[in-house]
Amino acid sequence: MTETNYPSANPQNEPQKSGSKNILIGILAAGLLGTWGYLLYDKNKTGEKLQQTEQQSVGYLSQRDSLKQMYDDVTIRLDSLTGNNNNLQGQLSERQTDIAKLKTQINTILKNKNATQAELAHAKTLIADLNGKIDGLEAEVTRLSGENQQLTASNTQLSAEKQVVEQNLATTTSEKQELQSTVDVGSTFSASNIQITPIHEKKNGKEKVTSTAKRVDKLVISFDVENRIAKSGAADLYVIVTAPDGKVVTDPALGSGSLTTRTDGEKAFTSKVPTEYEQGTHKNVQVPLRQTDFQRGDYKIEVYHNGFKIGEGTRTLKKGGLFG
Repeated sequence: MTETNYPSANPQNEPQKSGSKNILIGILAAGLLGTWGYLLYDKNKTGEKLQQTEQQSVGYLSQRDSLKQMYDDVTIRLDSLTGNNNNLQGQLSERQTDIAKLKTQINTILKNKNATQAELAHAKTLIADLNGKIDGLEAEVTRLSGENQQLTASNTQLSAEKQVVEQNLATTTSEKQELQSTVDVGSTFSASNIQITPIHEKKNGKEKVTSTAKRVDKLVISFDVENRIAKSGAADLYVIVTAPDGKVVTDPALGSGSLTTRTDGEKAFTSKVPTEYEQGTHKNVQVPLRQTDFQRGDYKIEVYHNGFKIGEGTRTLKKGGLFG
């Protein structure tokens, strides 16, 4: 058997292979660790981005909700202001176009789910503008309320003054009516020196006083009237002649009719006598009464003026003697 001192080829190659393998394993391990490190780093970055995105989304939604709440508050404020103040309707109609335009713009932005930050900021500005206009309306309400209070106070004062004036006017009217009534009554004539003369007219035209009924052709009634306050001018006197049978003598030729008296109601009168009177003087009035047949007995004469009886007298006609 032959022995040699040189080493074998196989045992020398194994250590070299083992070293290479270890290097390869090291490289792979390092690569794997690097990959894991990158993956962990990338995951952390992605998590941070997601967290930022979530935070931005939450902030965005919070801003929209805040703006929506602000808009709801200003809308409630506007509704309350205009609903409780009817006097403001005219003022609101003048500004209605601007307010409606602002509300439309704000609603458009808030309903847009994809609205940008700039658009939301613009909506916030519009809400502030709307609040400013409502501040102006509130100031207008305060002014109008003050004016209404002043008007109410003025109306109350005017009503009280009107009541006083009406009371004074009623008193004045009553006093005036009373004065007019006093003047009216006071201007009634007084009659005096009443005379009733029976006259017989002869064929030759001469007249003779007689008391025999069958000889009387006419009764001449005369009296004086006077009044110190009655104004000068025309006045109507009424003469009522009552025959012995109790009937009022009436004749269309004498202008007989009906008279409304102040105390005795309606009365028939014999003759209406228009008279021109001069204030403060005596006026003599004569009234002839003709009949075809005078009765025996008392003829009663009454004189009326202004609805009042101002005088009366009686004349008796007798039956004639043997030779009448």
